[in-house]
Amino acid sequence: MPRLPVKKIRKQMKLLLLLLLLSCAAWLTYVHLGLVRQGRALRQRLGYGRDGEKLTGVTDGRGVHPAPSTQRAEDSSESREEEQAPEGRDLDMLFPGAAGRLPLNFTHQTPPWREEYKGQVNLHVFEDWCGGAVGHLRRNLHFPLFPHTRTTVKKLAVSPKWKNYGLRIFGFIHPARDGDVQFSVASDDNSEFWLSPDESPAAAQLVAFVGKTGSEWTAPGEFTKFSSQVSKPRRLMASRRYYFELLHKQDDRGSDHVEVGWRAFLPGLKFEVISSAHISLYTDESALKMDHVAHVPQSPASHVGGRPPQEETSADMLRPDPRDTFFLTPRMESSSLENVLEPCAYAPTYVVKDFPIARYQGLQFVYLSFVYPNDYTRLTHMETDNKCFYRESPLYLERFGFYKYMKMDKEEGDEDEEEEVQRRAFLFLNPDDFLDDEDEGELLDSLEPTEAAPPRSGPQSPAPVAPAEPGATPAPPTPPRPRDEGTPRHSRALSWAARAARPLPLFLGRAPPPRPAAEQPPPKVYVTRVRPGQRASPRAPAPRAPWPRFPGVFLHPRPLPRVQLRAPPRPPRAHGRRTGGPQATQPRLPARAQASQGDREGQARTMAPAAPTVDSNLSSEARPVTSFLSLSQVSGPQLPGEGEEEEGEDDGAPGDEAESEDSEEAAGPALGRWREDAIDWQRTFSVGAVDFELLRSDWNDLRCNVSGNLQLPEAEAVDVTAQYMERLNARHGGRFALLRIVNVEKRRDSARGSRFLLELELQERGGGRLRLSEYVFLRLPGARVGDADGESPEPAPAASVRPDGRPELCRPLRLAWRQDVMVHFIVPVKNQARWVAQFLADMAALHARTGDSRFSVVLVDFESEDMDVERALRAARLPRYQYLRRTGNFERSAGLQAGVDAVEDASSIVFLCDLHIHFPPNILDGIRKHCVEGRLAFAPVVMRLSCGSSPRDPHGYWEVNGFGLFGIYKSDFDRVGGMNTEEFRDQWGGEDWELLDRVLQAGLEVERLRLRNFYHHYHSKRGMWSVRSRKGSHTGAS
Repeated sequence: MPRLPVKKIRKQMKLLLLLLLLSCAAWLTYVHLGLVRQGRALRQRLGYGRDGEKLTGVTDGRGVHPAPSTQRAEDSSESREEEQAPEGRDLDMLFPGAAGRLPLNFTHQTPPWREEYKGQVNLHVFEDWCGGAVGHLRRNLHFPLFPHTRTTVKKLAVSPKWKNYGLRIFGFIHPARDGDVQFSVASDDNSEFWLSPDESPAAAQLVAFVGKTGSEWTAPGEFTKFSSQVSKPRRLMASRRYYFELLHKQDDRGSDHVEVGWRAFLPGLKFEVISSAHISLYTDESALKMDHVAHVPQSPASHVGGRPPQEETSADMLRPDPRDTFFLTPRMESSSLENVLEPCAYAPTYVVKDFPIARYQGLQFVYLSFVYPNDYTRLTHMETDNKCFYRESPLYLERFGFYKYMKMDKEEGDEDEEEEVQRRAFLFLNPDDFLDDEDEGELLDSLEPTEAAPPRSGPQSPAPVAPAEPGATPAPPTPPRPRDEGTPRHSRALSWAARAARPLPLFLGRAPPPRPAAEQPPPKVYVTRVRPGQRASPRAPAPRAPWPRFPGVFLHPRPLPRVQLRAPPRPPRAHGRRTGGPQATQPRLPARAQASQGDREGQARTMAPAAPTVDSNLSSEARPVTSFLSLSQVSGPQLPGEGEEEEGEDDGAPGDEAESEDSEEAAGPALGRWREDAIDWQRTFSVGAVDFELLRSDWNDLRCNVSGNLQLPEAEAVDVTAQYMERLNARHGGRFALLRIVNVEKRRDSARGSRFLLELELQERGGGRLRLSEYVFLRLPGARVGDADGESPEPAPAASVRPDGRPELCRPLRLAWRQDVMVHFIVPVKNQARWVAQFLADMAALHARTGDSRFSVVLVDFESEDMDVERALRAARLPRYQYLRRTGNFERSAGLQAGVDAVEDASSIVFLCDLHIHFPPNILDGIRKHCVEGRLAFAPVVMRLSCGSSPRDPHGYWEVNGFGLFGIYKSDFDRVGGMNTEEFRDQWGGEDWELLDRVLQAGLEVERLRLRNFYHHYHSKRGMWSVRSRKGSHTGAS
């Protein structure tokens, strides 16, 4: 037997391996060519392109990353660059985190196609959704399965002339001939064009797009504005059809349009819009209801980026809080809490039982509860536009900001305390120095000179006294006297100026060192406020009087050698103005004072015509100004040389002004000239802790819709908790230890005491963690409940009083909530298919997450035509449900009443609900805690989301005026008379307030709290309640 030549094989190993590889390559080439002739390409499993770059893709439902090269035919294009995400980025980079979190159920098999589908494509419309980026469209709650409208379009060029909408156009493209084709998309605003290498939606690839941020747009037919608009050439075959998808998002601006053009890949050819001859439907939707979604294709275009990137949330309310999941902790047995506190009667004084109130005035008798710890329901991320939480008016904050809460620190080397007062002159005044609204009118009529004019040398007119009001006796003139003789008279408006011992300059910072000046008595500066209704005639010339015509206040500046304000360079003058000399220089504010004074120049311009005149004999060099009006606010006659300037305005050449300015520059800083002030970057300040929560009231604030729940002081919450834990451990021998205070809610009654809801996490000795959630009452000493309060005849022992006279805890009678009570959600609906489907999905998710089966959904259907509501209820995974069908138009009051009447158990809770609500996981626990039969009803405040906002990125406001979401025991609901179905028959709006009036008059308290993560979705009102549009169409609305 011949032996195997092992040595020869080892020597020729490399040649043998090379021969083997060549044989395999030849065989693969032969197989590939055979598949190409049959219309199929060989799918490569290696995810690498020709340039060695790995081609990544999205994950399928099994979590496998198929390379784009496995999803395309070899005849599609010679370039593989378009297989990746545009501009060299993959899909995961465009939409980070999207593929890994979503169960992507792509559509691999298409429905049967018919020849009559040619000539049009499917069009899905998502209305009333803000934003201009396609990413905003993907964040829509109903995208892509539940559009607002389903219709068709006959060419790939759509312009509905509408705003705030998104389009999804999909179907098949039928090429006219074989060859390389380029596509381009143009739109206003953003758009994306996806194309599949075959008829499968799962293989769709992004080939062209306009923008990603929402700010990009093109003109109609502008196919080459952006490089991303034009696709790479793709090889298409006339014998096949190709699935495409076009996404478009339009905001509320611009000329809305979207169009797709194509051209053969030949030089000089232009893009042409794809017409009806080359398109066809994906499927016929005309006979399907809006809740039938199995036929809707799901592709990478509709799924990738369906969720926004996981980034830091802007709303504090989205951060985890123990309240959100505390309901999952086992609750303490009620037997363990018996005899812990002594029972006491509970009848708060704010209950308006049998008290007649006017229509819709129940809003004024709803009080808010205090919460500890902070639940961060305050919408701090919305206060950029709404600062109503602060007591200052928005106009004040816009002008002055929060500088009044700051106290500037004294600079090193300052020895004069009065100069520190000068730096704080205007911004840090005593609150008593400001005028009230009623005092302002008195000031306008009673301003007097603070001091008579000092004697002056030279001829001048005697100083008259400011004129008094008509009909009043004029006061005799006051003889002049030196400043140090007696106390000068002053007005209430500037009372702080007298306390400062000398007038304060307007500008912050230290005054410059004094400059030598000619001996001249310091002038007075007149400060006045124009009376309402009195204006000086613009045509009447102002008389040259040394004393003003209006009553006002005179302030003497500091002695000239000590204080003198600096003048910055003059501002540019209007065209045609010229000056005769440097005395007419118009000074402006220094840089450091412009921040506080610049925004008052508009007011000064209106005051300028009525400003008084000043003695024109005073020179500008020796006039220091000590006033709280800037020189730019002084009228023309006040400034020296202004009159001469106006008289000689027509007598000079245009170049005189430039010559005058040049001469001033060359002459250097004149005496009294303002200089540019330096910015003190090292300035520090002192500030005290400010708690604006202490300024809030427990009245139902209908003015501010961004403020959160009232905050309970920590000391009070800890004190009440300590008292309860002391009693609890005294009863059980120290068996329970406090782990943390999860939630404390307080309803204040200043006459009899405060009611608390304590929610504590306890550790039982030898056991696990338990949840304590009970109502307690902190009764004030000496507070008694009489018969007039309507209390039950059962006797209630008074709470024991502590030796120090402080109030002590007791257990309020008939104020215990039930954890196992049934909650019925009552929802009337009509033609709201997509919202009904979303609501049922949310309820099923609530049941799955909480494991709570003690709730029921009652849907009252007013003959919905867009879906089978009863079938959807049966298909939903709900613990209990009821379906009621009513005829006629939609009536919210009648629908709610019918739903409540269908509830048989009078000791269960009915929650009057809306369809467009996003519920937090602890909603059932929150409703049960705040509903007590015969005592409490619950009206949670919902956050109404803005257009384009979602629960993951909430922007909106609290619906402080709405009481449509209302929880109450059915027995109490029947006792107050139910809904007003007679008055609110064909409309809704106001029925919740009318119900609130009757609930309060029945003696029930209404608990009003803002719930975390409790949202009202923004939704379109078009097509609701069978409202027909002006132009009929074969569209469905949901």
